[in-house]
Amino acid sequence: MSIEQPSPTELDDRWRASHLGRLLGEALRRFDERVLHLMAHNPHVPLALSNLAARQQVGAAHIHITRHLALQGSRLTELAASAGMSKQAMGTLVDQCEAWDLVRREPDPLDARARRIVFTATGLLWLAAFRQAVAQAEAEFRALVGPEVATVVTLGLEAYRT
Repeated sequence: MSIEQPSPTELDDRWRASHLGRLLGEALRRFDERVLHLMAHNPHVPLALSNLAARQQVGAAHIHITRHLALQGSRLTELAASAGMSKQAMGTLVDQCEAWDLVRREPDPLDARARRIVFTATGLLWLAAFRQAVAQAEAEFRALVGPEVATVVTLGLEAYRT
């Protein structure tokens, strides 16, 4: 099957701004921005982290650790795979989060050569604030689009991801 060159009058690139992948990406970006904004203004988030979030030093990439780090800890390779990132990119994020006291590296009890990344006490506060912010952002989404549409979107996305 070959693709023919369209004539200039047939060219219409409006589809590029409104296809499903683009809409999903923009919706995720908006959702993450709202979550970070809520976290920046949460009185239970340590002040240093609130300031980082407010100054947009903490970004959507850092949220990957919050979303994907298992409560009992994860190896770097597991964390990177879960977030769909390279081990090197995740290592850089872990380094930053370790400097902010969100996570720490500790020996893996199952393999003396390996290290596990675990939440610190500050990181658990951050995780609790993340949970609260996600719940509020979801409630705002429901209020904006209506409960029926929100349910259909959720069901559709759950079906699509599998």
